[in-house]
Amino acid sequence: MTDTRSAAWDTYSQSKPQRRKTNAKGETTWFNWTQHPDHGPGAEVLSLPSGGRVLDLGCGSGGNVAHLATLGMEAVGIDLSPAQLAKARERWPDIEGMTLHRGDALTFMRGQAPFDAIYSVFGAAYFTDPAEMLPAVHATLKPGGVFAMSQRPAVEGCYGCQASYIPRGPDEEPAVVKRWDYEPDVWAATLKEHGYVDVSVDVIPPPVGSQRTGTLLVRGRRNG
Repeated sequence: MTDTRSAAWDTYSQSKPQRRKTNAKGETTWFNWTQHPDHGPGAEVLSLPSGGRVLDLGCGSGGNVAHLATLGMEAVGIDLSPAQLAKARERWPDIEGMTLHRGDALTFMRGQAPFDAIYSVFGAAYFTDPAEMLPAVHATLKPGGVFAMSQRPAVEGCYGCQASYIPRGPDEEPAVVKRWDYEPDVWAATLKEHGYVDVSVDVIPPPVGSQRTGTLLVRGRRNG
């Protein structure tokens, strides 16, 4: 299963260019929760303390991890795709405080020292059953630590486990990976059932004039 998903995300990596050298503000690193450039909130969502320890579930090509490291955080990323991690190491070769690992997010969290925040931007939390992901994240957070994830809002009437199709070559069937979609109130109730408090679930609207969807942003804290 892991090898199949890894190959799918390697394929996805080939379709995505490296992150820009600078954003619209001229910054060389930045945090982005949405599918739109230079749009939406930033790292403040995570409420990280100075020098905090933070984990990116499905870090991809590493832009968000790199940004947190430049803020003085101990920034850790985990991803299934060797191709994505190679892009991260190529794009951010000299960032101190940034550590990248290859593997499955759930497996990686077992036995880890607690984190001040754990997050997922269209990453592993989107593509893992929340009945498994949410307890694992909760157990890996420090008391009061923040979990946040972003993904596409669910298509009306299409809830629960869905299929995402990743195009491959012209003579190959698309790679298929599972994702989990729910309405905002269901996400909020599910986090609360798993012991999260101060839960918020919002849809960040797309930029003015865009015909694309907004971005679902889910956030909660570990109780205690």
